[in-house]
Amino acid sequence: MALMPIITAPDPRLKVRSEAVGTVDDAVRKLLDDMLASMYAAPGIGLSAIQVGVTKRVIVTDVAADDEPRAPLFLVNPRIVRFSDDMALYNEGCLSLPEHYAEIERPEGITVEYLDRDGAPRSLDAGGLLSRCIQHEMDHLDGILFVDHLSAIKRNMILRKLVKARRQKASA
Repeated sequence: MALMPIITAPDPRLKVRSEAVGTVDDAVRKLLDDMLASMYAAPGIGLSAIQVGVTKRVIVTDVAADDEPRAPLFLVNPRIVRFSDDMALYNEGCLSLPEHYAEIERPEGITVEYLDRDGAPRSLDAGGLLSRCIQHEMDHLDGILFVDHLSAIKRNMILRKLVKARRQKASA
């Protein structure tokens, strides 16, 4: 498995809408494996293909606690078919917006339909952190960052800090 560099905001590639995968083949499985390895190395709990520069509707997640066995989940062409009426606030972060967090309100539970690593259709009822992670990663597939759920003032403040950090890193 190869580690893939994770794109950071405000890179315009993060605003691109991803395309559906036609067939889950060996190339897609390699992408899933490489994304998972990159997510673990970052470290993170979710990663979308667009965050590694691939415009495919593919995400990987693993919300297992550090003291639990790994529980990777591969979702190809995910589609949320049900949102719960209950909403919850959670302090979200993102591998593409390193060291920045904000309280985001999302539905507490979802039902998501997707193709698994072998191309088989699946349906999953998710709640809590897994629901939050899937929704966050699916936003990426549509070019939406978690900061897009914030006020313009908060969003711009975070994006300016990321640009400043990038400039400082480049001049170092």
